[in-house]
Amino acid sequence: MSHKKRILLIEDEEDIAALIKLQAEASGYKMHVEVDGINGYRANEREKPDLVILDIMLPGQNGFDVCRKMKANPDLRGIPVIILTAKSEELDMILGLELGADDYVPKPFSPKVLFSRIKAVLRRAKEPEKAPKIITFGEFSLEVDRYLLRKGEKVITITLSEFGILRRLLTNRGKVLTRNQLLDDIHNDDAFIVDRNIDVHIASLRKKLGPNFDWIETVRGVGYRFRE
Repeated sequence: MSHKKRILLIEDEEDIAALIKLQAEASGYKMHVEVDGINGYRANEREKPDLVILDIMLPGQNGFDVCRKMKANPDLRGIPVIILTAKSEELDMILGLELGADDYVPKPFSPKVLFSRIKAVLRRAKEPEKAPKIITFGEFSLEVDRYLLRKGEKVITITLSEFGILRRLLTNRGKVLTRNQLLDDIHNDDAFIVDRNIDVHIASLRKKLGPNFDWIETVRGVGYRFRE
């Protein structure tokens, strides 16, 4: 008998929680629900679930604080987190991702969308953390140890910053990365770095990868994602 994945839902809106729990059980997951941040974090420590779905606006302790505490705790930081945000709050999405959340779903949402994200995040969580020495995508290959990008046998010249950004996107396929997260991979000692530099590097990468290359998606107001 296969092990049911355990999901902890921290959500104070009863109707939303009931809908998610019903869909989770119908989809073969085991779900525990908490309605405030303090008890949600305690349940996290106690249950060590396979995934946490975390609302931002919670009584007791907000979702940002819960996520921050999780990622600071060595026993919990490896548990993937999906945050639920108000549709209009782009800053919430960005902050949640930068605190270590794996994905976000804006409210209102359909259960189908949420559970497709859950499936994708759980699949990514099973993958080994160590990046392979050669990462392939389509007809391209990125040789990590040699800082080389090839299309077939042809070497494509890219900068060190473009290499770092592409490697980060490739090792987080399907995950939205904010501009600030990608800034960590820019190597430029003599320039004032702002998040719009990322857009310039991405535009350059897209041009070098060719007009038909559409795997790097722009997530408006948030950042970028490499399609799975």
